[in-house]
Amino acid sequence: MSSKELRQKFLDFFSARGHKIVLSSSLIPDDPSVLLTTAGMQQFKPYFLGKADPLKDFGTRRTASIQKSFRTSDIDEVGDESHLTFFEMLGHFSFGDYFKKETIEWTYKFLTEILKIPKEHISVTVFAGDNKIPFDKESYDAWSKFLQAEKIKKGPRADNVWGPAGPEGPCGAANEVYVDDLEVATLVFMEYYCAKNGSLTLLPQKGVDVGWGFERLAMIVQDKKNIFETDLFEPLFELLPDNVSEKHKRIIVDHIRGTAFLLADGVRPSNKEAGYILRRLLRRVFVYEYQAKLSKHVLDGILHDIIHEYGEFYSELLKNAESIHEEFKKERDEFSKTLSRGIKEVYKFDKIDAPTAFNLYQSLGVSFEIIKDVAGDKAKNLTREEFDKEFAKHQEISRAGREKKFGGHGLLLDTGELKAKDGEELKKVTRLHTATHLLQAALRKVLGESVKQAGSDITAERTRFDFAFDRKLTDEEIKKVEDSVNLAVNKKYQVDMKEMVLEDALKLGALSVFSAKGGSAFGGKEKYPEKVKVYSVGDFRADPPEIFSRELCGGPHVKNTSEIGRFKILKQEAVGSGTRRIRAVVIL
Repeated sequence: MSSKELRQKFLDFFSARGHKIVLSSSLIPDDPSVLLTTAGMQQFKPYFLGKADPLKDFGTRRTASIQKSFRTSDIDEVGDESHLTFFEMLGHFSFGDYFKKETIEWTYKFLTEILKIPKEHISVTVFAGDNKIPFDKESYDAWSKFLQAEKIKKGPRADNVWGPAGPEGPCGAANEVYVDDLEVATLVFMEYYCAKNGSLTLLPQKGVDVGWGFERLAMIVQDKKNIFETDLFEPLFELLPDNVSEKHKRIIVDHIRGTAFLLADGVRPSNKEAGYILRRLLRRVFVYEYQAKLSKHVLDGILHDIIHEYGEFYSELLKNAESIHEEFKKERDEFSKTLSRGIKEVYKFDKIDAPTAFNLYQSLGVSFEIIKDVAGDKAKNLTREEFDKEFAKHQEISRAGREKKFGGHGLLLDTGELKAKDGEELKKVTRLHTATHLLQAALRKVLGESVKQAGSDITAERTRFDFAFDRKLTDEEIKKVEDSVNLAVNKKYQVDMKEMVLEDALKLGALSVFSAKGGSAFGGKEKYPEKVKVYSVGDFRADPPEIFSRELCGGPHVKNTSEIGRFKILKQEAVGSGTRRIRAVVIL
């Protein structure tokens, strides 16, 4: 079965079962909380939340789609047998219509009747249950009609509960579906609403969100060992000569495929947001082109074939073919000015550590990713974290001014004074100060509103923030906090200051460093002056205003979060019983 036939069979199957076929949304989502579209359900989020009417927009509560998707977290993993940046997700959805029984029956029938997969090769996991959500007996019983008991496993919350996507929202049990131990689909049954405090209530309208991995299904129905042997990739690999390694072939084809779709949806290479992701893809490809001494016609040919092969289904590729080729050439020409010299410099070193890598970046513009790719074993101990530390260190114009800092988060109750050696240092501390406000807000969003500030210390080099919390943060929580802060930066929020009496500030929900009982390391309410400054960060044009952070503070702060730069957490540690410390930097 060809990949084209697979797409059509999926759409036909669910169209026959009353689903409205909806075109893929753009890779640039309407949802400002997400950089790129990563799942088919994103364009249907308003319908799951009850903010839009599917009957009005689709004439039904059932939809299906094949969604263009992009996963930035996998960029560095591409080159093995399974990871991709761009991928297609087959999906079908219910907004208060069918639920578990029908979803499971259709999943089984699509696999066995349409794709002709023997039932003996299929297995599933369902949620085993815990103290919040019970064992998913309904799913277990539904699968029992089709599979033997040994093919139905009970899984933990980490694998078999989805959501909420933020601090609160819809969530529910999920089934994972496997063919020969390869996960091919996830069936999410949104049944509960999770509040910020973790309590669950039943949703008035249940929802179904099913996502299928298109490339994996193609691999199975075409009986291939990995996704790159399918008709989605193999013809493109044949355009590359033998002197290009298998790993580099996978990266080149994956990245050019992702490039074509990003350019078709209006993304242009830049040093921020989606444009930065696109630039990373392109420059990595051009490095391999240079190393393998490829004619420009080789990569141009791959781009051409992707546009025309996928353009039959995604018409935006054909419509924008000329501009896609122009932008590809433009970025190649611009990068070639420094590429040759930069790579030659990388080759000169026997070992590349963080300071060396930063010097290469600073003097020649050779990025971290390119250094890792080109240097190979010479840079095997070089990590992104160490590179970012070096970056932050060199932002300091004068190291002699390190002790020039202000404590107590800049609040009037401490000193309220900012001691900086010069104007440049003042700018850096100001950016970090606003970033620290965003950090506290993000911690409360991710960990809960029980998070309270216990102290802070900000220099021109970094911020150090202490807060009341009784355990170590997980890697996932750290990432969520970082992402939340960087989202606020990317949304270019306004920073607004108003003076008011203390009681009015507290009624507005402004955070302070005294506890509800009036005591803290900084003193109680009596330490504040009669009038206080309240700094709010958010979109004040929205109705109602979208407030990300609001705190009592003496300043100074940036005027807009876009001035801050990229926020990076370097370290977390314990500083006493029930208190955690985070050290972080911002990078322009």
